Amino acid sequence: MKARILMATLVLAASATAPVSEAASSAAAGPSAAPTAGWSWPLTPRPAVLRAFDPPDKPWMSGHRGVDLQAAADGGPVTAPESGTVSFVGMVVDRPVITIDHGNGLRSSFEPVESGLAAGATVSKGDVLGTVLPGHCAATPCVHWGVRRGEEYINPLSLVTDLRPSILLPLLVPG
Repeated sequence: MKARILMATLVLAASATAPVSEAASSAAAGPSAAPTAGWSWPLTPRPAVLRAFDPPDKPWMSGHRGVDLQAAADGGPVTAPESGTVSFVGMVVDRPVITIDHGNGLRSSFEPVESGLAAGATVSKGDVLGTVLPGHCAATPCVHWGVRRGEEYINPLSLVTDLRPSILLPLLVPG
């Protein structure tokens, strides 16, 4: 019995020490946010999430409509998380942005990313889209990754990781 209590305590302790960014992302993703097969991270190595997805309650309100991913360094490559067609390359406000149309209503945008690609170019999953420029996350090199399905922003992390909450089940007691 003591071993079962110890095991349950260890499971609870492990779940309580999950990174804050993952916990925040899980809450924002909703309970059915299983990853889409085939998508990959746009940065390597697998980046830390510096700022989680935090959509606004209403489309016109402020919020964070994507995630900020820590890049290894400014000037590092940003890759296509899935195949698609470049639909936009240019400046938005004061930052260079590249947008990829993946089909089925899904579009990814990355900023600040300098790219030599042009609208209409076809990219395969893993192809380099451009390089990270400084400035989005102050002194830390990072990329903002946003994904829309139609007109709705979705949590990009739901495409590369399973955000469904962990569920602790009761311990089975023999007999």
